[in-house]
Amino acid sequence: MPFPAARLIFDDQHTEGPVEQRRIRLAAVGDELLAGLGDPRALGWFGRVMARTRPDTASVEAYSLPAPGEGTEALANRWLQEAGRRFETGFENRLVIGLSDRDLDLDLSTARSRLNLANILDGASQMSVKVLVVGPPPGLDAERNRRLADLSAAFGDVTTRRKHVFVDTFSPLLAHEQWRHDLASNAGTPGQAGYGLIAWLVLHRGWFQWLEVPAPE
Repeated sequence: MPFPAARLIFDDQHTEGPVEQRRIRLAAVGDELLAGLGDPRALGWFGRVMARTRPDTASVEAYSLPAPGEGTEALANRWLQEAGRRFETGFENRLVIGLSDRDLDLDLSTARSRLNLANILDGASQMSVKVLVVGPPPGLDAERNRRLADLSAAFGDVTTRRKHVFVDTFSPLLAHEQWRHDLASNAGTPGQAGYGLIAWLVLHRGWFQWLEVPAPE
């Protein structure tokens, strides 16, 4: 679906005629963290990111499509059907992927997890859909985090090799005191502070450049 597309709006301060405004449509897929599970404000990180995304130069529509407990295998099987229903000619269609640590429980090899993500990214590229991948955040279990470090690095490598954008949440949050306190206070699930930290990372590590819109001052 090759579409950079724009609609025409009129600028009252100019008399030359209509001004083009970009139309961007986002489909976001991921697990319960995308849905903001445990957040008392019910926003999660994605809601917080979208609340800060109000460019004057484009209209942005966002559709969140979470599935609890989802690993990369299930995600690879469903993303196109669900995200594709939200994509439309006349928009710049983009995909946001919020990855989890679920593959560790499913005993998937790192190679298999890489392949699942690669298949998603390759499919999106064939449709001229730009992708932003948010890597899995750390938990409180040290041994699990050691395994997750390898998985997160693999996700980042696959994404950047295919020239999409990867936001690493694992490394900056691993020893972050506020993040760890938030998880400990919410039975291992982020609360308001934790989701705010993920949103900050997304906003400050590539979001606006990926959308090709100016960051708010």
